Amino acid sequence: MDDSLADPHLRLPGQTTTGGPRDIVILGSTGSIGTQAIDVVLRNPDRFRVVALSAAGGRVALLAEQAHQLGVQAVAVAAEQAAGPLREALAVRYGNEPLPRILAGPDAATEVAAMECHSVLNGITGSIGLRPTLAALEAGRILVLANKESLIVGGPLVKAVAKPGQIVPVDSEHSALFQALMGGTRAEVRKLVVTASGGPFRGRTKEDLAGVTPEQALAHPTWDMGPVVTINSATLVNKGLEVIEAHLLYDIPFDRIEVVVHPQSYIHSMVEFTDGSTLAQAGPPDMRMPIALGLGWPERVPDAAPGCDWTKAATWTFFPLDDEAFPSVALARHVGSLGGTAPAVFNAANEECVDAFLAGRLPFTGIVDTVAQVVKEHGIPDTGTSLTVEDVLNAEQWARIRARELAEQATTEAARV
Repeated sequence: MDDSLADPHLRLPGQTTTGGPRDIVILGSTGSIGTQAIDVVLRNPDRFRVVALSAAGGRVALLAEQAHQLGVQAVAVAAEQAAGPLREALAVRYGNEPLPRILAGPDAATEVAAMECHSVLNGITGSIGLRPTLAALEAGRILVLANKESLIVGGPLVKAVAKPGQIVPVDSEHSALFQALMGGTRAEVRKLVVTASGGPFRGRTKEDLAGVTPEQALAHPTWDMGPVVTINSATLVNKGLEVIEAHLLYDIPFDRIEVVVHPQSYIHSMVEFTDGSTLAQAGPPDMRMPIALGLGWPERVPDAAPGCDWTKAATWTFFPLDDEAFPSVALARHVGSLGGTAPAVFNAANEECVDAFLAGRLPFTGIVDTVAQVVKEHGIPDTGTSLTVEDVLNAEQWARIRARELAEQATTEAARV
């Protein structure tokens, strides 16, 4: 897998655990991935030591509690106005003990991502994770990647700085592919099979989905995630993003990456090899398993999460993806093939449309329809020049503005009916 960003066959120098705990930085520590990562760390103090945390700044009490419990050197918040409340919360926790260094502002997470450590877990949600991803890679850290958006919107930028094998994925699907790919060489891979739970609306037609409410869309049957990721799972935009991510991580063409619906979410993804053999990675739907693998790679962390209970009868089912009801995966393949700034436009427009849906300003089916319109208006990206971070940010800004305009138009038109 010579061209792979996430290559299970490669182990960079220093990737074995010897001589004490491994120093790590956790970005997005108060979110779902971050809190579960901290659970893994606290249960394995001989293996991991957290040196810095970052968070958006909306949950300073929790962030202060985490910082004190882990004994970190630095704490970062993206919201500058959260610095004062964070300092007060830390003072309560620490008492007479010296406080950790406090960083605040939009570049705070990027700064701690480059700190001296072994691994950086990027659990930030959204494309704001791009600069921290680049900072960690440029500093030579192992990037334990849960922030798929940073790779998707900045694919060429990430590929330009990442060494083969420097990224270990945390998404359950990509962790599964990472593990299954150990069963053969790149030349022996026929296809990647990414599994999808199908979300709360599996089996419904496009017409059935028209009247879906935010409350219904947020009721995911399997996973406990944040609102944006949960809605993305309901529209299957999340699966479209994962297809793009798989292409970038493993250098497999889009026409050899398949999506199959697996409601039980026990098989997290599969690799089919040229001899007809398929290797699948299975386990209960618990994100602590891929998080622990990412933090500990190339060694596994014992009892990171419960395994399958083979003493009980169980049935695992698989269904083909309904592209008519859920057109997001096909749209993502198109966007990924366009490359350049198109994935950034796709992702940013979707985030705006999800916000509009949650606020009651856009119907459920209008999310992907509006994203498709924004992508169409964006057109074919100019790939004649090298992509820059500014290109990505400018494309995102345009996409957000245009998506908000289209959502407002939809609201106005609906009011007239």
